[in-house]
This record gives sequence, structure tokens and C-alpha cells, in this order.
Amino acid sequence: MADAGALALDSPRPSARDRLETTAVLALYGVAGTVVFSIAAAQILLTIAAACWLALVLVYDERIDAPRFFWPLLAYAALTLASAAFSPDRLASFVDCKQLVLLAIVPITYRVATGSRGSTLMTVLVSCAAAAAAVGIVQFGIFEYDNLHRRIQGTLGHYMTYSGVLMLVIGSALARVLFDDRERTWSALVVPALAVAVAESLSRNAWVGVCVAAALLLSLKDFRLLAILPIAAAGLLAVAPGAITSRVESMFSREDPTNRDRLAMLREGEHMIAAHPLTGVGPNMVLRVYAEYRDPAAVEAVNPHLHNVPLQIAAERGLPALAAWIWFIVSLTIDLGRRFHARRHRFLTAAALATVAAMLSAGMFEYNFGDSEFLMLFLIRIRLPFAAEAGETGRARPAAAAVRVPPPRR
Repeated sequence: MADAGALALDSPRPSARDRLETTAVLALYGVAGTVVFSIAAAQILLTIAAACWLALVLVYDERIDAPRFFWPLLAYAALTLASAAFSPDRLASFVDCKQLVLLAIVPITYRVATGSRGSTLMTVLVSCAAAAAAVGIVQFGIFEYDNLHRRIQGTLGHYMTYSGVLMLVIGSALARVLFDDRERTWSALVVPALAVAVAESLSRNAWVGVCVAAALLLSLKDFRLLAILPIAAAGLLAVAPGAITSRVESMFSREDPTNRDRLAMLREGEHMIAAHPLTGVGPNMVLRVYAEYRDPAAVEAVNPHLHNVPLQIAAERGLPALAAWIWFIVSLTIDLGRRFHARRHRFLTAAALATVAAMLSAGMFEYNFGDSEFLMLFLIRIRLPFAAEAGETGRARPAAAAVRVPPPRR
């Protein structure tokens, strides 16, 4: 009994730091899992992860590590705040700036999603997205969410958010099928359901994003695999209901009202930029000033945004903010490309590259970078390859934390 008691006393027990880190990891898994269902739940879990991360930094004097692409993100945030200061409605613009808090996801993910945790997070994400896709498919097939006036949205508040989030998950799942040697079966089973749900959302920007992400991943694996993409698209169209085929045809029609409205938005954004090149019209002000810059060929009387990420950033926050955002995208893409060619965490890196490609291509037709659910998932996804590498190489710790006290001699 004495020996058993001694063994129990000698057995390692989780320290307060370990418990904080474990809580942060589980909360981050929860963010990835719930972001496809509820923004409120995802934000609550993100707050828990952030609180644990701050405790690790403040109580244990840990250094805040951030990748190089985080600096242009900080510059983008600062220029956004400067734009809000010159806004015609400063209060409304500064309130809109609260979304900048989500940028903290980058250092949080880097600190806690180390090693194999990134792969586990991806499994959680794909599994929860499969359930969300099933909800959308049921809405389309049974509850007649099958037209432009009533589109599937899963459990999220808007069909654009729903399709955009699933678009990112498709890239992640397909990257696992192509580049992960261990856990590709589940992702291979889920990809068709995700693709059907995105197709049934009737969101053309998400269709473009999925195609571009898939083309990138197939070409990274083997350029000859690109032949699969048109075959798969043709097969999907052959069995697709009329609502989907009509929507595909509308992408190439000059008479389609949404196409005409988006062309008008390009001219409206150009006029906003010309009038306010340095600070833009202000965050959350495009809707407020839309009538002043409305193009004669515009279809809608007002629009909340300009349905184009670079155009929206430049018009709303100014050309310097757009330059910082482009700096962020270029820096991120270069770092990911180097890691992929160095064969470091190819699955996570390929998935991150697909995430960037999907965001950029879909973002030419939708302001997805301003969608909180989309942005949360995007920021988590792009950081995972760097966090996985940090878990292998080790992270600099304060000197006090690195000191180990030798056991007493007996």
C-alpha cells in the first residue's frame, strides 16, 4: 500500500499551465466545429480560448509569437481604425471595427494548435461540416429551399455565409484526400455531400471558389488530375435540378440582373475611391452613402457592400488599407508556397493554399472577408501549417520556464 501511495505521489499531474493549454485547445476545436452552426457559440468558445491564451501570456510570461504575415494584418487593422476616425459617422464605424478582434485568432492558433492538433481540428471541422451539409440538403430536397427567394442556409443566418464556410471546408477535405496518407477515407466520403450542399445553395461565388480551390489542389498533386474537374462538373450538371442549371447559365448572361448590378458596383466603388482615396468612406458606411454614388445602370436601389473584397476594402477603408491587405495575402501565399515545396506538413499547407485561393476567387463576387463566420474559419485554417511546425521545432520559452530542477539525490 505504501508503494502504491508513493507511485501515486510520483505520477505526473497536469500543471495549471497544462490545464490552461488543454482548455484553449478544446475551445479552439469547438470554434472550428460550431462555426458551421452558430456564430454565437463559436464566439463564446473563441472568448474562452482567448482568455486561456492571455493567461498563458500574462501569468507565465510567454512570448506572443506571430508569423510574418501578421504584421500586414496589424497594419490593415490600424488603417481601418484610421478610416473610422474620418468616417461621417464615427460611432457606427468604430462599432463595426469590433470585427478586428478576430485577428487575435492568428497568435492563439499558433500557440495552441501545435503538432498533431491541427490535424485533429481538421477532422472536427470536416465532421461538423458534414452534418451542416446534410441539413442544407434536407432543406433543398424536402422543405423546398430551392429558389433564389428561399435558399438553403443550414443553421446559419444567411445562404452566402453557409456556402462560403462549406466552400472552405471542401478545400480542406479535398486536401486531406490528396495529401494525407492516414485519414483520407472519411474526408473522401464527405466531399460529395459538401459539394452537393454548395451546389444547392445557388451561390455562384462559392461555386467559383470551390472550382479554383479544387483546380489548385489537383494541379499541386499532379497536373494531369485537372482532367477530373470538368468531368465531375459535367456529371453534376447532368443530374442537377433545373434551379441549378439555370443558375449556371445565368453566370454567362449579360441580361442577368445580378450581373448587371455587380458591374454597376465596380463603377460605384471606383467613384468612392476617387472621392476618398486615403481613408475611404468609412467602415460600415457603403450602405449609408450608396445613393450618393449609385450608378445609373444599377439594379438595386441600395447595397450593403460592393460584392468584391478588394473593391470594398479600398472604397470603405482607403487605398493604404487595400495595400496592407494585399501585402498580407502576398506574404501569406509566399510562406505557404515555400512550406509546400519544402514538403513540410503538405496536407495542412495545401489546405491553407486552397483556403486562400477559394477566398480570393469567390471574393471577386462577394465580400466574404467581412463575414465573421467566414473570417474566423479562414484565419484558423491559414495558421495551422505554421502551428504544426512550431509544435515540432519547439517554441521559445522564458528563461524561468526553461529551468529544470534536478531530482534530489537519494
